[in-house]
Amino acid sequence: MSDAEAVYQPTLFGDPRSHFEEGIGYRGPVACRAAGITYRQLDYWDRTGLVSPSIQSASGSGTQRLYSFRDILVLKVVKRLLDTGVSLQQIRVAVAQLAEFGVDDLARITLMSDGASVYECTSDDEVIDLVRGGQGVFGIAVGRVWQEVEGSLSTLPSDHVESAAAPIDELAVRRAAKKRQA
Repeated sequence: MSDAEAVYQPTLFGDPRSHFEEGIGYRGPVACRAAGITYRQLDYWDRTGLVSPSIQSASGSGTQRLYSFRDILVLKVVKRLLDTGVSLQQIRVAVAQLAEFGVDDLARITLMSDGASVYECTSDDEVIDLVRGGQGVFGIAVGRVWQEVEGSLSTLPSDHVESAAAPIDELAVRRAAKKRQA
C-alpha cells in the first residue's frame, strides 16, 4: 500500500467524500445553514474577500450569490477556527493556503492551532510532531467537516447554475427585458 493509500482508505459502502455535481450552486441562506453562520457573517466575509462565492457573486439588487460545495466547506472551517479563538488575520492566512489545494486534497488536511497560528498537516506524523513540540492545542480534520457539510447540503435546496442566473420573479423578468431593449 502506498503512502497516499494509507492516508485515506475508502469505506466499505463507498467514498464518504463523494463529489457534488459540477454546476450546482447554493444560495446564501443555504450556505449559511450548512456552514452554521449568520447571513451577516457571510456578507461580511464576502465583502472583505475572506470567502467569496466561486460560482456567482452578487451583482446588484435582485441577484443571488451562489456558493460551491468547496466554498461552503471553507466557510465551515473558518467558523470553526473563529469559534476556537484564532484571529481573523491568521484565518486569512489559512484560507489563502487552503485555496492552493484541490477539493480531494482538502479532505486529507488537518488544521492544527495553538490559538495564535494555524498549521496545515497532511499526515499523522506531522500532527504528532506538532503536538510533541507543544504547538498543537486543537485540530480540525477537514475530512470530517467535509462529511458534515455534505450531510447538511443533502437536505437543503440547490440550484443548477444555468437556471440560477435566470430571473426568478415577474419584476426581475421585466427588468431583464428592459435591459435587452436598451
